[in-house]
Amino acid sequence: MKNNRRDFIRLAGMAGLGFTGVNILPANAEIAGSEINTLPDEVIQPFNRFPRMMQDHFEKRVGSFEENSARKRASLKTKQDAEKYILDVRSKIAQCFGPWPEKTSLNARITGIIERDTYRIEKIVFDSRPGFPVTANLYVPKGRKFPLPGVIGTCGHGDPGKATPIYQSFAQGLARQGYVVLIFDPIGQGERVQYLTKDLKPIHGIGVSEHNYSGKQMVLNGESLSSWFTWDCIRCVDYLLSRPEVDSKHIGVTGNSGGGTQATWLCGAEPRLTMAAPSCFVVGFEQNLKNELPADIEQCPPGAISLGLDHLDFIAAMAPKPVILLSQEKDFFDVRGAQKSYNKLKKLYKLLGAEDNIQFFAGPEYHGFSKHNREAMYSWFNKVTGISDAKSEPDLKLEEIELLWCTSHGQVGESGPRTLASFTKEISQSLNARRGTPRGDGLKKLIQTALKLPSRIGTPEYRILRTDSGRHYPKKYAATYVVETEEGITLPVYRLSDTELISRPPAGIKRAVLYVSHLSADNELRQESFLRELILSEPASAVYACDVRGIGESKPNTCGDDFFGSYGNDYFYAAHGIMLNSPYTGQKTFDLLRIIDWLISCGHEEIHLAAKGWGTIPATFAAVISENVKQVTFKNALSSYSEIAENEEFNWPLSTLLPGVLKHFDLPDCYRELGRKKLIQIESMGAVGVS
Repeated sequence: MKNNRRDFIRLAGMAGLGFTGVNILPANAEIAGSEINTLPDEVIQPFNRFPRMMQDHFEKRVGSFEENSARKRASLKTKQDAEKYILDVRSKIAQCFGPWPEKTSLNARITGIIERDTYRIEKIVFDSRPGFPVTANLYVPKGRKFPLPGVIGTCGHGDPGKATPIYQSFAQGLARQGYVVLIFDPIGQGERVQYLTKDLKPIHGIGVSEHNYSGKQMVLNGESLSSWFTWDCIRCVDYLLSRPEVDSKHIGVTGNSGGGTQATWLCGAEPRLTMAAPSCFVVGFEQNLKNELPADIEQCPPGAISLGLDHLDFIAAMAPKPVILLSQEKDFFDVRGAQKSYNKLKKLYKLLGAEDNIQFFAGPEYHGFSKHNREAMYSWFNKVTGISDAKSEPDLKLEEIELLWCTSHGQVGESGPRTLASFTKEISQSLNARRGTPRGDGLKKLIQTALKLPSRIGTPEYRILRTDSGRHYPKKYAATYVVETEEGITLPVYRLSDTELISRPPAGIKRAVLYVSHLSADNELRQESFLRELILSEPASAVYACDVRGIGESKPNTCGDDFFGSYGNDYFYAAHGIMLNSPYTGQKTFDLLRIIDWLISCGHEEIHLAAKGWGTIPATFAAVISENVKQVTFKNALSSYSEIAENEEFNWPLSTLLPGVLKHFDLPDCYRELGRKKLIQIESMGAVGVS
């Protein structure tokens, strides 16, 4: 169906006259272009006048939690203080990871054995959850008296996982010195890629890209990839302790980079560990933020920062057991942060009377589990266990990657097991079946709670920038009012007019149209045909357009000035929002509610809220919450969050997703509620979304 300008105005008019249904124009509908201010031949660069705002804002917020934690650590004076601190940290870590699932049968099986001179390698598959296989290699020394110390080997982001040469190296090096080592493939690496084609090729890459893809999807259910990773590690401890060759009095963990992450989280979650050597990870949330260093989503535990936790606290949870922190002088994980973490832990260990049980070593190389760091790890474990007096790494002979496979073709997917996506889908469907259909004030309360919205007090302050008549907007002039939605967050709101505005918005206009952009209000005022038609359809209304934080005028230039990438700054701040227990979507909704408060303070009594794409998410929530929003028009709105959770293909960024939302409500609940506000939907989008 093709809709001309008259058709669109007719639909808008139906809404304005009190039509209460939700009108949805089909995805193939077209809106005719405006006849006014046709687009210029020259390219106009979108405004971006506040590119450091989000970085400064998050540094301030994270810094305040770090200051509180620093004061708390500084107040520790006695052994009893230290012990109380450790108990508190353990309790907070448990909150981060949430309740663990029930332990079910490991269903462990050996799929092959490789015999070598001083050890054998068993190819192990076990289920960390029912039907969810973990592939691992168990290195068992020969010619030794059992039981022997055991070590869990956690892998960083090498595509081959446990078969990556540097990770093979430490597993073999430990085995040659008398340790039983279980090294396993993390989710999304090695033989455990979760999104595969029929010929077992990765759909969303291996490692980082798949982690962030699946991790985003599962947040909608209130799940976290950091918890899933840690649970796999816990089940590895279960398997290791099931082996008669292993001495339960000596259970260690070591890993590098992403493996250092897993080792660190396990220190905080697993009381059966007796020693640890995480490498190239422990730095600190604030240090990484200041360095504009994004991290995988499994490296961002939900609520961790808001609970006052830092990387070092996951180590503190293990105190006074022996731990060595390993780093590298040339690492992108800032060695200064590792040194600071060690100094803080040393004080804690000293209060516990175990100062010698915490050590620090920085190798001379770039990021990686280099021979220097491996040898520091061997020496530390040998000191703890007494199993060997070796000072250097034994001679190694690494295996071909395929030889270490536990499956026939190098992917568990060949046998059709459960995948992470299948669990996410099942959980979403279960939540949908039991959450009901919230309405009215009940829905409002659920939205406010899920968004973690702070109180809105008073009228926002604002500044007035100069009028610009050369932007080719649908009206000749545009005044820019910079509204302060909270301290440090200032958002331009454009007021379009046919006459020049250089002061406050003129009074006496009851109705206002407020457009919320997809990516840039400045650009979309020139390019977006549906918006131009909407403006033409309401000649008597005041017209405003805005960006919420993090896009348009405040689109960040941080993290290498990458916005859209899986490691880009849009993801970076959304991930910090999760750790702050302050969802980025909630922050953006708060912006919009404050802008609406400002419009009301300017004399407008009713708002027609329009939005496109990503902007429809905060606009949806603000429209339900605000009584002043009387009409709503969306283009390219997401049909439902459950569609993302239940489909393996989606294209909505973390910044638009609301953690745990599907436990309480979904977008169709909001759209149904907005039927009372004459909602019109144009070209709604499913999980694949809009670019």
